[in-house]
Amino acid sequence: MVMTSSSRSVETEAVRGVESAAPPDPAELRSAVDPAVLESSGLNSVQVAQRHRLGLDNVQPRTTSRSIAEILRTHLMTLFNLVIGLCGIVIILLGRWLDLLFAVAAVANVIIGLVQEYGAKRKLDAIALLHQDTIRVLRDGMVVLMHREHIVLDDVVELRRGDQVPADGVVLSSRGLDIDESMLTGESYPVAKRRDDRVLSGTAVLAGTGRFKVTAVGEKAHAVRIATEAKRYRKINSELRQALEKVALWVSVALLPIAAVVVNGQMQAHGGWSSAWETGLWREAVVTAVSSVTAMIPQGLALMTTIAFAVAAVKLSQQNVLIQEQPAVEILARVDMVCLDKTGTLTDGSIAFDQALKLSPTGGLLHEIVDPNSTAVAGTEGWQQILAWFGADEYANPTAAALREPFTSLPRHHAAYQVQFSSARRWSAVTFADDAGDLSGHWILGAPELLQSPKANPGIQSSELLTRTDRLASAGLRTMILAWAPLSGALAHGASGPLGRGEDLPPDLRPVALLTFKEKVREDAAATLQYFREQDVRLKVFSGDNPRTVSAVAREVGMEVQGDGVDASQLGETTDELRTALQGNSVFGRVSPDQKRHMVDVLRAEGHVVAMTGDGINDALALKNADLGIAMGSGAPATKAVSRMVLLDGKFARLPEVLAEGRKVIANTERVAHLFLTKTAYAIILGLVYGVLFWEFPFLPRQFSTVDFLMIGCPAFFLALLPNTRRYRPGFLRRSVLFSIPASLTIGVTVLAVSAFGRFFHEPAAAIQTASTLCLTLVGLWVLNVALRPLTTPRIVLILGMYALLALVLLTPISQHYHLFAMPSAELLAATFGVTAAGCGLIEGGYRLYLRMDSGVTSTASDD
Repeated sequence: MVMTSSSRSVETEAVRGVESAAPPDPAELRSAVDPAVLESSGLNSVQVAQRHRLGLDNVQPRTTSRSIAEILRTHLMTLFNLVIGLCGIVIILLGRWLDLLFAVAAVANVIIGLVQEYGAKRKLDAIALLHQDTIRVLRDGMVVLMHREHIVLDDVVELRRGDQVPADGVVLSSRGLDIDESMLTGESYPVAKRRDDRVLSGTAVLAGTGRFKVTAVGEKAHAVRIATEAKRYRKINSELRQALEKVALWVSVALLPIAAVVVNGQMQAHGGWSSAWETGLWREAVVTAVSSVTAMIPQGLALMTTIAFAVAAVKLSQQNVLIQEQPAVEILARVDMVCLDKTGTLTDGSIAFDQALKLSPTGGLLHEIVDPNSTAVAGTEGWQQILAWFGADEYANPTAAALREPFTSLPRHHAAYQVQFSSARRWSAVTFADDAGDLSGHWILGAPELLQSPKANPGIQSSELLTRTDRLASAGLRTMILAWAPLSGALAHGASGPLGRGEDLPPDLRPVALLTFKEKVREDAAATLQYFREQDVRLKVFSGDNPRTVSAVAREVGMEVQGDGVDASQLGETTDELRTALQGNSVFGRVSPDQKRHMVDVLRAEGHVVAMTGDGINDALALKNADLGIAMGSGAPATKAVSRMVLLDGKFARLPEVLAEGRKVIANTERVAHLFLTKTAYAIILGLVYGVLFWEFPFLPRQFSTVDFLMIGCPAFFLALLPNTRRYRPGFLRRSVLFSIPASLTIGVTVLAVSAFGRFFHEPAAAIQTASTLCLTLVGLWVLNVALRPLTTPRIVLILGMYALLALVLLTPISQHYHLFAMPSAELLAATFGVTAAGCGLIEGGYRLYLRMDSGVTSTASDD
């Protein structure tokens, strides 16, 4: 009898009855349960209530994604945001709201990052909810349907084919119970479970039925312990982010002394500290100091990188690729080693029919059926109808179920008896009575070893047939024999017989057909792996399965395999032994979860950027330790939680698209970084020089923000999204620094020269600021010009658009009023244009010097 959880009113009353009682000890609870009563009736309502009160229920930790607090901490607590925030507070306290434009980039950077990652969190949490099915629990003598988190310690859980084991336990009864433990071990063969055998959470029922007593719940369950260890957060290895963090660290370390020099210089430029405080000019000095300090921080670089990552994540989500952390796109573009799990990654986890070999009664080969989709396979011969019956059986295990598609002609007679498949017995059977014509008799589908049974016909050449099956198994194929035995005696007239009890094979067993099966390889696996090989990415396969089976699958997807692969269970645990094995081999079987993790660590220690794909709980630790963990959408929730990227539809062919997006992000971000680091460098140079000279800084924050927008911000936004197919080249930060040094020195000299001319001509501060803004923007646009080379039509249009915007900024009255511009004298204007022309020439020369210093730039420019 089965009832739903809504009908458990008796249990609710029992809970109320024990609420006031002192909570008993868990050990006392367990000893108080009568084993015989537990097996027949399960726990009663009072016992369940006591366990709920003690917290002995199956509540799962919420590890499907990072918490909101973790997401907020990651995006808010950065050095860039701290400095920008402090400067913003200063400007607000001074009431200069129009000078707060510099804070917009920092705020946008945080908002975009939060929205993107929170969206990924919600999507992943929704996926995890889809895997939470109801289960059957024996309570008060009745089988109750309930959610897995309502299970308590010592509950008796009933398992059927297709169920996922919700907690750890010990088997109480088994009727052909076969468990798939591949999610934990990687071994794709069913494991037969008998009374007193252990079952672990995270596994699934392949065949049969059974009941088990729960011995570990919640965080103490095996699968949850693995998931908890794997979920310990490890920061992603992003070269772009590491480069930005290095820049932030350098700037932050230098910022305090530089800021002191700048503030002192500006106070001295406004008459000295005493005079500035007395006259109130200290406010202007602080504002110009903030302008100098905020210009040193490349906060826009982080924004552009975030936008590029976010746009890539949105684009890939439309292709059913979920990016859980923004830099995951970049990591795949840098990967030079991809480690693959077999089951669920190279294969889809299902079994496919391969071929049938018709046998003579003595076991000799009669003819071969090669094409599983041919009409011959789906024909109407008696043995083919029997295979169709086995495939259509609702209790068929995954191997027998693979017969359903190729064999479609079902018998018209009803079966007299049936024996379900069991891993312990290794065969299943069906009996058709004598009125079924050529179908009458006992039909047995099982392992080839059944022909060695004493019940087999003595004329069978079993050794020759088993030698053939061994060769097929070494090629990674699974083999099964369809055998037939005649009806005899009363059984031919419908009486009970051996198959009715399901214990023994019938006598005079004769072979009919040899069937071969293989794991179903993903259709896109071979093409995807070939793409990675063309991109000089090395491949390794780590599986918990038999090395021969793994090697066969690897060969089928186009990998070159030496021998039968490596049996990792025979390898030592030392790093040197694993390193030696990894250097000369690409396919490994019998790999434990800890070995997978250790192998990934060894490869990373060798300097490789490692991606690991997988779907099972046994893959979770390796995915977490890899530079990039990639989980399949059909995988375990814990595995998806620790991965950086999830292929929602499980299509391996999505990875080349991710690689292309990653290359675009890296290549375009490098161009953007050239511009932003140039700005940071010249801002530091100008801040120090003007501070030492006690000259008034020639820019207000709003003016510097506008120059930043024209020279970098607006172009960088479009530049970050332009197509770019250049392959990844290490040394991103080095090249950016090499580019920025000559450009920043040139800008610093030109701006300083304009200020010198302004002081020489006794120009007011507003006129010098206007001339400096003009000079800085024009020279900066020439930096943009060289950074965008080779120039294409879209890039030329972008540069011309920035010149047009500069004209609007300088000539529009409302803009002149906002920026506090004043018309410089003719002499200062002439000097400004002369200095600007010289500065553009120096930028061109510096760019050519940069090309010579980094010769690889020329060779890769054509890839853009």
